[in-house]
Amino acid sequence: MELSMEKNDDLIKMYDEKNDVWRFVKRDKGFNSQLMAIEDTLSKFGLLRNEIRVYLYLARMGERKASEIAEAISLHRTETYRILRDLEKKGVVFSAFEKPLKFTAAPLERAIDLLIEAQRMKIKLLEKEKNSLVQLWLSMPQPRVENNKKEIFQILEGEHQIILKADELLGRTREEMRIFAPEEHLALLYHSDFTDSLKRYLNKIDIVLITESSLKSRFFIERMDLPDHKYRMVDVMNLPCFIISDRKELLITIQENDEDKKKTKILALWTNQNAFVEVLQVLFSKLFETGKTLQEICIKSHA
Repeated sequence: MELSMEKNDDLIKMYDEKNDVWRFVKRDKGFNSQLMAIEDTLSKFGLLRNEIRVYLYLARMGERKASEIAEAISLHRTETYRILRDLEKKGVVFSAFEKPLKFTAAPLERAIDLLIEAQRMKIKLLEKEKNSLVQLWLSMPQPRVENNKKEIFQILEGEHQIILKADELLGRTREEMRIFAPEEHLALLYHSDFTDSLKRYLNKIDIVLITESSLKSRFFIERMDLPDHKYRMVDVMNLPCFIISDRKELLITIQENDEDKKKTKILALWTNQNAFVEVLQVLFSKLFETGKTLQEICIKSHA
C-alpha cells in the first residue's frame, strides 16, 4: 500500500539548527509557517524583531508610507520612522524622493546578501583592529598582578560560544583531551567542524572520545573514522557532555529550560577547579572501561 505524499511544490525544505536536521514547511494560504521560518532566520543576521516585521511587510506589500506601515503592524509612528531609517542604513529599505515620503524594500535575496556582507565587513574590521588594540594595551603602564593560580569558572550560553570554548581548549591542550558527547552534542561538534580539528590533533596529543551507543552516534563515529583505541560507545543516558583538557580544565554542558520561550537553552560551565575536574576524569575512565567499539558492537549483534 502506497503512502500518500504531499506534492513537492507544497513543501519547503528548511534547516533546523536546534535538532541538526532538515525539516519541511508546508505552504498554506495564510503563509504563517513560512513567515515564522523567515523571521527566525533573519534574526540570525542581527535584525531585531520589529525591524524584521517592518521589512517583511514592505517586502510583501510594496511601496508604503510610514503611517501605513505603523498602522498595519501596530507600531508607534515614531518607532516606525526610526526602524525605517535603521533599515535604510543597512541597505535593505529605500525611500522615494516624493511627497508624501514612501518606502520600499529590497528583494529578500538581495537583503540577505547585504546582511551577510555587513557581517563579513565587521569581522574584517575587527581583525584589522586587533593588532593595534593589543599594542595600545601593552603600551599602557601595567599594574602589578599576583601570579597565584586561582580556581575559577565561567558560564557560557549558546552553541556558538560553547564551540568557541571547545576550540580554545583544544588549541592549548598539550598532552591529553577526554571528550564525552551524547548523540545530540556529538552532532553539534560534528557539524561545527570541531571533530575535523580533533583528527588533525590525533598525532599531537592523546585524544579519546566516548559517546552513546545509538544509531545517530554510530552515524557520526563511522564518518569520523577514528582508530579503535581513540573512542568507545557506551549504554548510558542523561549524562551531560563534557571535555577535559590535560586534567586541568573542564567544559561541561548544562541544559536549562526556558519557560517563557518554551524551549531548551544550552549553557556550559568552564572551570579549572581541581576536584570537579578529577571527578569527571574518574567518570570518564569508568565509562571507557564499559564501552565498546563499532566492531565489538557488530559482533555482539550477530552473535
